[in-house]
Amino acid sequence: MHRDRHRIRVRAAAAILLAPLAACSSGNSPAAPGDAKAADDRPVTVSVTPKGKQATAGESVKVTATGGTLTSVTVTDTKGRELSGKLGPGGTAWTSDRKAAPGTAYNVTAATRTKGGTAGTAKASFATAEADKVNKVDWRPGAGATVGIAQPISLVFDRPVKNRAEVEKQLKITTSDRTEGSWGWMRDWSGKDRVDWRPRTYWKPGTKVTLNAELNGTDSGSGGGWFVRDYTTTFTIGAAQIVKVDLDSHQLTLLRDGKAVRRIPVSGGTPGGDKRSWRGTAVLMAKEGTINMNSETVGLGDAYDKMVDYSMRLTWSGMYAHAAPWNAAYFGSANRSSGCIGMSDANAAWFYGQVRPGDPFEIKGEDTKGTVVPENGFGEWNLSWEEWQSRSALR
Repeated sequence: MHRDRHRIRVRAAAAILLAPLAACSSGNSPAAPGDAKAADDRPVTVSVTPKGKQATAGESVKVTATGGTLTSVTVTDTKGRELSGKLGPGGTAWTSDRKAAPGTAYNVTAATRTKGGTAGTAKASFATAEADKVNKVDWRPGAGATVGIAQPISLVFDRPVKNRAEVEKQLKITTSDRTEGSWGWMRDWSGKDRVDWRPRTYWKPGTKVTLNAELNGTDSGSGGGWFVRDYTTTFTIGAAQIVKVDLDSHQLTLLRDGKAVRRIPVSGGTPGGDKRSWRGTAVLMAKEGTINMNSETVGLGDAYDKMVDYSMRLTWSGMYAHAAPWNAAYFGSANRSSGCIGMSDANAAWFYGQVRPGDPFEIKGEDTKGTVVPENGFGEWNLSWEEWQSRSALR
C-alpha cells in the first residue's frame, strides 16, 4: 500500500486503448506489430524521494522514471518557490540543486515520454518534518551600504556550526570585477561561530558585491539545528581611504586615493599596562556617535564613566577613535588614554564626517597590547593571505 502511494503511473491514451490487446496476447506467441506498439506505450512509472508527510529534510529531491524518460520536472513549495535541478544522462533521473528544507510541503510535476513517444504528466507531493532547532544568521554589511575598502563580509551564527564545509558551500559571493577572496572561520568575540569573506587585498573602489547565502535546508550539525531561510545582501565599495595612526609620533593621517587629506594630533593608550592601544590593521566597524563609555565594561575598573562624542568603534574589545577634550594637553605629544585614539572636538567632528565603516586603520607603535586578532572586530587583515585561506573549511 505504501509503495503504491508514492509511485505515479502515467498512462497515455494510446496505452489505455491498447492494453486489452496486450492482455490477450500469449507470452509464447510471436509479437505482432500492434503488440510492439503497446509495449512501447506502456505507462511510465515515476518515483519521487523524499516521501511521506514527515520526510527528513536536508536531502536533494530525486525524481526517476522507469519505462520512459522525463522531459521536465518542476518542484515548488506552497509559497511558489521553485527548487531548480538537472536531468541526468538519458533523461531517466532528475535531481534538485538545493536540498529540501525542514517544515516545508512540496509539489512535484513531472512531464514524461513513453518509449513510443507519447507525452504524459505525473504529479506527487511530500512534506518534511519541522526543525527541532533553528539556526539564524546576523550579517554585515547591510543591504545597500557603501563601505570602505577593508570591509569583510561577516556572518555570525546563533548556534554552533559543526558542518562548516557544508555551510560554506552554500555561501556564494559575486563581484563586479571578479575579486579574489576566501572564507575564514573563527570564534567571534561573543563566543559564537562566525565566518568572514575577505579579499586577497583591499577592495577596488566602486566594486559591487553580492552575497547569496543559500542556507535554507542546510543542517548546521550537532547542536546547531537547521537553517530555514536564505540570506542575501548587496553593497558597494566606496573611496580608497586609509587611516594611518602612528602612536609613537601621536599623529593620525587620513589618506584618500593615496594622498594625505589631513593630519590630526592624537593621544593613544597609556604605555606599560592594560590601557595600551592595539596595533595592526583594525577596520572601522561602526560610527556610533555619542555614547556612554564605562571602563568597567572593558575590565579597567572605575577609571572612567562618561558620555563621549564622535565615537568610532574599531574593536569589540572597546578600542575607539573619538573626541577626548579632557586629554587636550597630550594631543600630538603623549599617549595618555585608556586605549582609545583621542582627538579634539573639532578634529573629531571633521574626521567623523569623512570616514565610513570598512575603512582600515593601520596602527603602529612600540608599546601596544599586541596585534588585533581576526575575531576582535575585523582583524583578519593582520593575517597573511595564506594564513587566511587556511581558515576555510574547504581547503
